[in-house]
Amino acid sequence: MRAFISGASGFVGSHLASLLLAGKWEVRALWHKSPVRLEGKAEIVRGDLDDGDFLARSLEGVDVLFHLAAALGFSLAGIDEFRRINAAGTENILQAAKKAGVRRIVHVSSGGALGVVRDGEVAGEDYPQNPQNAYDRTKLEGEKTALRLAREGLDVVIVRPGWAYGPGDRRTFKLIKSIHDKRFALVAEGRGRQTPVYISDLVRGIELSAEKGRPGEIYHIAGNEILTVKEMAESIASACGTRLPRVSPPLWMMKTAAAVLEKTFRLVGKEAPFNRSKLSFFIHPKALSIEKARRELGYEPAVDFGSGMALAVAWYKDNGWL
Repeated sequence: MRAFISGASGFVGSHLASLLLAGKWEVRALWHKSPVRLEGKAEIVRGDLDDGDFLARSLEGVDVLFHLAAALGFSLAGIDEFRRINAAGTENILQAAKKAGVRRIVHVSSGGALGVVRDGEVAGEDYPQNPQNAYDRTKLEGEKTALRLAREGLDVVIVRPGWAYGPGDRRTFKLIKSIHDKRFALVAEGRGRQTPVYISDLVRGIELSAEKGRPGEIYHIAGNEILTVKEMAESIASACGTRLPRVSPPLWMMKTAAAVLEKTFRLVGKEAPFNRSKLSFFIHPKALSIEKARRELGYEPAVDFGSGMALAVAWYKDNGWL
């Protein structure tokens, strides 16, 4: 089996590539801006999601396309850049896969496509969508593109991951380091709920989606636990050997701080240390049900959050990040 991975230089994409290479797969990986560190193990092609002809050539002979490339949570670029990558880029690579005769496509979306899951509710794949920001909206646009092409006969399966974490992740590392260094503030008392998933469970769920998913279906791939942000932060603090501060600043104050910091840092072309994307972790809950993935894919997460975070923190310490 030959796989093509877009976004192979990212956290999830790199772990997925390692899983596939350890199994029955040959891997071809797309290198855009960040290097794909799979030299000698995978075939590397360098290009862009804007170039449909390049993508079609690169996808020739591929059995399964895993599309993970995306503009993530916060960017100095505006909505147009998010849309170019997350929406138009998805259209381009899926159309190229169709042209190249790729047998199956796994489009990795985001729980952000739902926007917010209301307090006390757990979202199945058909939960009402209410995107909150540019990232959410454009990931939903990418999903809609995949679903439209599935209705037209393309074999596409969609995966929505939970809150992914694990060794080597730079996004969640910022949260872990802030707790480790005692610079963390528990916004809104940490009441919002998330569904964390350890990276090895996530990439196995993505592989199962390729093997067993039904065309045109969406699957939530997350962990067994739905945890409040406070519970997650306490587990991180425990793994780091520290404690959380008792102060919980009011939400209005943190919203104001995020807006001011964004505007200030944008003037010098840098990402603010605290912004609306980071604030969304506290105030945009994502309680996801994985029952459909269990039932149809045989997916079963193996790593609980406490154990997974201990493994992640140990990796960060061993590699000199903490």
